[in-house]
Amino acid sequence: MENTLIDRITIDPNQMGGEPCIRHLRIPVVTILRLMANGHAWDEILAWYPDLDADDLKAVLLYAAEFVQEFTIPLKRA
Repeated sequence: MENTLIDRITIDPNQMGGEPCIRHLRIPVVTILRLMANGHAWDEILAWYPDLDADDLKAVLLYAAEFVQEFTIPLKRA
């Protein structure tokens, strides 16, 4: 995966309280990630957020994967 995708995720302490956003837009990564997790199709998300494109959605997933790789998240055992 291209490193340039991750560059689409920006963090600015003066914007959205420092939340990771997409391309300096006021669209937090977590908002898009939750829509994906709730089963919304990429076409739906892109229709709701016309400033985004498919590479932005890929960047959200890449950012989430990189974030999870950095932390151990305790899970309940079945």
